[in-house]
Amino acid sequence: MADEELEALCKQRLAELQAKHGDHSGDPTQEEAKQREAEMRNGILAQILDQADHARLSNLALVKPEKAKAVENYLIQVARFGQLGGKVSERGLIEILEKVSQQREKKTTVKFSRGKVLDSDEEDDDD
Repeated sequence: MADEELEALCKQRLAELQAKHGDHSGDPTQEEAKQREAEMRNGILAQILDQADHARLSNLALVKPEKAKAVENYLIQVARFGQLGGKVSERGLIEILEKVSQQREKKTTVKFSRGKVLDSDEEDDDD
């Protein structure tokens, strides 16, 4: 994709977002803007990903939509700034997925405090 085309798409996207902030939810023009945005995102992704990688990202979106959206945003941003030399390789996509996974990883901790639940717990333990 030529840098000029990408820049034009980004400017169009920015104009749509600015226009959308004035709209009310449920408004048909807002829905059209969302549809145009989705089409634009898919167009950019189709130009920087091959079919297999695009399918992999689509499958990820079915299971973890927020993770797929983060990867898409990253790819579009990198493409927008011209940091991609061409299409992203399979290995490159895997590295991006791993990076996003590490950033979004949630630390799960289980913490419990033992309290007296039953009356029998309050009795002396002389037994």
